[in-house]
Amino acid sequence: MSTTTTSHPPKHLVREYLERRTRDSNPPPTPEEIRRQLGWGMLMPSADDKLGASRS
Repeated sequence: MSTTTTSHPPKHLVREYLERRTRDSNPPPTPEEIRRQLGWGMLMPSADDKLGASRS
C-alpha cells in the first residue's frame, strides 16, 4: 500500500490569496489551479521511502 503526503501552503499565503480573490471580478479558478498557485499538492513517496517501508 503506498501512501502520499499532502503539502499545505503557509497560512499567510492562503490569506493573501483570499484577499486578492475578493478584489478580483473574474470567476474563481478551478481547484487544481488554486492548488497550483498556492503550491498545495500531493507529494509522492520517493523510491527510498518505498524501500525503507518494505524493510520494516
